Amino acid sequence: MDVAVDFVTELNDRFWYAVIALLIGSGLYYTFRSRFIQIRLIPDMLRSIVEKPLDLPDGERGISAFRAFSISAASRVGTGNVAGVAIAISLGGPGAVFWMWAMALIGASTAFLESTLAQLYKVRDKGAYRGGPAYYMQYGLGKRWMGMIFAVIITITYGLVFNAVQTNSIVDAVAGSVGEKTFGLQVVVGIGVALCVAAVIFGGVRRISSVSQIVVPVMAAAYLVIGIVVVVLNIGEVPGMFRLIFENAFGLREIVGGGFGAAFMNGIRRGLFSNEAGMGSAPNAGATASVSHPVKQGLVQSLGVYFDTWLVCSITAFIILLSEPQFGGGIEGAAMTQNALSLQLGDWTVHFLAVMIFFLAFTSVIGNYYYSESNIEFLTGNRRALPYLRAAVVLCVFLGAIGSVPLVWALADLSMGVMAIVNLVALIPLSGIAYAMFHNYTAQRKQGRDPVFHRGDVPGVRGIQVWGDDDEFTPSTGNTRQTR
Repeated sequence: MDVAVDFVTELNDRFWYAVIALLIGSGLYYTFRSRFIQIRLIPDMLRSIVEKPLDLPDGERGISAFRAFSISAASRVGTGNVAGVAIAISLGGPGAVFWMWAMALIGASTAFLESTLAQLYKVRDKGAYRGGPAYYMQYGLGKRWMGMIFAVIITITYGLVFNAVQTNSIVDAVAGSVGEKTFGLQVVVGIGVALCVAAVIFGGVRRISSVSQIVVPVMAAAYLVIGIVVVVLNIGEVPGMFRLIFENAFGLREIVGGGFGAAFMNGIRRGLFSNEAGMGSAPNAGATASVSHPVKQGLVQSLGVYFDTWLVCSITAFIILLSEPQFGGGIEGAAMTQNALSLQLGDWTVHFLAVMIFFLAFTSVIGNYYYSESNIEFLTGNRRALPYLRAAVVLCVFLGAIGSVPLVWALADLSMGVMAIVNLVALIPLSGIAYAMFHNYTAQRKQGRDPVFHRGDVPGVRGIQVWGDDDEFTPSTGNTRQTR
């Protein structure tokens, strides 16, 4: 097992230089080209997320921007925020937190781009919509073969590997709660989570979004409250904590082996695993929303990056760092966060965090599943393969419970990097279309209108499957106006 972990880890270390270069380079380009759209349009993000859904052409009420946001948040807000941040700090030191923050700021511009394109090139799907990178690769770039490659990678990454990571962290948290990690415990937890997942994913996207929009906000809010209490109790130590983060981030104070390099690499990796900006995952959720203009959902998904990293991940980092942990001792996941909380607020928080991790990881699993479902339909053109996919997902959920923590996380890093490369390469030639959509949106805003997009409004954009005359929306009433 150690040989396999060492091989995958070494491969990751080499491969991720290319991933990070492309992530940062493209993100900075999008940021400056849009004149910091991810900062300037925060008010529009907040406005868009609370809009009511528009009716579909068949008269059925569509999925709202918030429900689509909840699906992506279900995937984003999970063990990456609790266990992933702990791993970043244990391996990269406090400086990793700064690079997570920086990656969120840069990545929010990429998140806007990919979700806007996913909305633009979405397709109808039996009373709903579906879309994502595979769809904009086929219809926007005209390269179905590239979309097929991405669809295979995301199905494996999210449906199988990432779901194994989630249950692996659930076991870690439960073991911290009961005080011992045994094979019997792993099996019991694995079976229990697998059965819960099966009960939801066989219900389709509407059941997934219904569960996510309730569980994610409640669990995230409870965690934020706990974290704020810890910060208030240690308010005198907060300036020193921030100083430690910045000093370690730039190598001014080495805390773990590797100094600046360890902080940088671990912060970028864990930040991407948590907020998923540029990976091409969240656009699959963003495409399901019924909105009047594609840019609106692009803005909503940018907001999701901030919610995930600047709020939830930061709370985890503060809880850990204010407890003055030891660094560089190897991978420490959810148990590190549990120990930090127990030192601050008492042993009861170990059990609270175990429950919270279960719910967050559970919603992540069902959100991850939806990404793979959408892409299986892209590959096959029908839904006959879905029962087999669901069975494979349930199996991997169980196997993740009994797997090795280092190997599971190393495989997650590798598959995540490959997926990000394919998506980022596709975004570069399509970025001009996304910004043309943005100019159309801002022009309507300047006229005091609620932006509405119709196919043909932006000349030269081809391959659009919806947004035609039979999809004309009247946002003021939330209904579809039939014109034929």
